[in-house]
This record gives sequence, structure tokens and C-alpha cells, in this order.
Amino acid sequence: MNNPAQVLPDSMKGIQTIIEAAHHAGVPSSTMELAHLRASQINGCSPCVYSGAISAKKAGESDERLFAVAAWRETDLFTDAQRAALALAESMTRLADRPDPVPDQVWDEAAKHFDEKQMAGLVLWVATTNLFNRLNATTRQPAGAAW
Repeated sequence: MNNPAQVLPDSMKGIQTIIEAAHHAGVPSSTMELAHLRASQINGCSPCVYSGAISAKKAGESDERLFAVAAWRETDLFTDAQRAALALAESMTRLADRPDPVPDQVWDEAAKHFDEKQMAGLVLWVATTNLFNRLNATTRQPAGAAW
């Protein structure tokens, strides 16, 4: 199947508004891209992993850091704020993995590094990432395909 956003192009209007708002919340774009990439890795969304790595490079990320995103806990390549964003992205993406999907510890650590507006941006961005991951994985969109 074609990507549902192609089949129903009007669906993208609202989604684009959310994406713009999230990206104007004051979180560094590289941090947003790292969170997007990590959620997409977890969900196995090949087009989002592919495009996420490209977007992260455009935001200034190095290959070394991109190669380490899946193992961010085992490296010192990421700042404390980026680590908090990655932990939040993982918790938001793995909702069914634990009784308390986003533990207070994860939330509180992120809130130490990001104000309320930035937290809202991160939450909306990761939620939107998960939406696209589910659309792409469900309809088996290939990595690298332009639409």
C-alpha cells in the first residue's frame, strides 16, 4: 500500500502543524533528531531510521554519535540533556513494557534539562515519530523511498 499520508494528503495538514510546533519549542534540533532516531530504531521503522539519520547529520550530528544511538547508555558521547531525551523517547515508545510506562524518574530527569515548553515539544515530537513509525511499519514502507 502507498503511505497513508499519500493516499489521504489532507491528513498531513494537522500533523505538519504539530511537527512545526514541536520544533519551535526550543529543544536543540540535534536532540530532537536523536529522540526521533531512537524511537524509530525501537519500532523498526526503516524509512524513519534512514531519514532520521540523514536529518540528524544535517542538524550537526557525527557518524560516531549516530552509530551509538542504540547503545546510548553505554557511551559517554551524549550530554545529560540528550540522555534524558533519549530515555524519555524510549519510555514513550515502549508504553506496554512496564506498568508505569513513563516512570517519574525518567520524567523528572528530562524536566531537569528542559522547561515545560520544551518538554511539550519533545513529547509531541516523539508521539508524532511513533505515529509515522506505525504508519510506515504497517504498510511496509521501504527505507530510502521518496514520496
